[in-house]
Amino acid sequence: MNDLTLVVMAAGMGSRFGGLKQLEPVDEDGNFLLDYSVYDAIRAGFKRVVLVIKEELLSDFENTVGKRLEGHIDVKYAFQRKEDIPYNNLSIINKREKPWGTTQAIYCSKEYVSGSFAVINADDFYGFKAFKEVADFLKNDKQDYNYVAIPYEYSKTASECGSVKRGVCEIVDGKLKKIIECSIERKDNKIIASPLDGREAFEIKENTLVSMNIFGFSNDFYELLKEDIEKFFKQSDEDILNNEILLPDCLEKNLENGTIEIDVKPVNSEWIGMTYKEDLLLVNKKIANLKEEGSYPKHLWE
Repeated sequence: MNDLTLVVMAAGMGSRFGGLKQLEPVDEDGNFLLDYSVYDAIRAGFKRVVLVIKEELLSDFENTVGKRLEGHIDVKYAFQRKEDIPYNNLSIINKREKPWGTTQAIYCSKEYVSGSFAVINADDFYGFKAFKEVADFLKNDKQDYNYVAIPYEYSKTASECGSVKRGVCEIVDGKLKKIIECSIERKDNKIIASPLDGREAFEIKENTLVSMNIFGFSNDFYELLKEDIEKFFKQSDEDILNNEILLPDCLEKNLENGTIEIDVKPVNSEWIGMTYKEDLLLVNKKIANLKEEGSYPKHLWE
């Protein structure tokens, strides 16, 4: 079996946070949430981490989390560039400010991944149980196009400071049947999910399971990512400029046509993340509490 790889999407711009969340220290040693995820992934059996970043941030990553990870896990850097796409209209590319989305981010890691892999966000804390579930699935699953998702109850991922983007999951008999990327907020004591693709808004519950972009994939998933990227750039120039190629959309299309199956493994562990700058104090407090209770050492990489 090939060694497991952790692919970390770390090229986001953090527009609602007002800065680079993935490089925001969350403890007294200057560790990021990313450090905690990699620490847990190592404990779960992952041997390599691929950080998908903007090329201009390479030295920032190398001199911080990169140095901390040396000697603990094999570290690779993949760059998410606007230009690395099957599309040659420079006027549209030059107008684009943000990267093309999470589907492109994952595909950028392809050259560094030889076997099965997990995907996470750099600015989310998932807990050890989540990485253990993904690792166990990937080590034991032998079927092509059979993957795993680790969803969380919406209430554990909400922000007190405003709306959040989450993939709302529809699950039948332990299998993911649909995932809809939504903006979610409370309105009149209800939790309203508004699909980003313009579909009609709908109500969800506190315990509705949502995706926080932690999945386990076999290597054949890269074929589907490539197909989705190529389809995206066959749209009109206006749609290309204004939309993103999102992982939940890729998964939903392939679930609908029966190409893939996704097992669902909810974990009863705490998710920690930062959508807004105001979330940071609570994140720091939660990390400190986890250390106090012994879940993590006082100094993570000593």
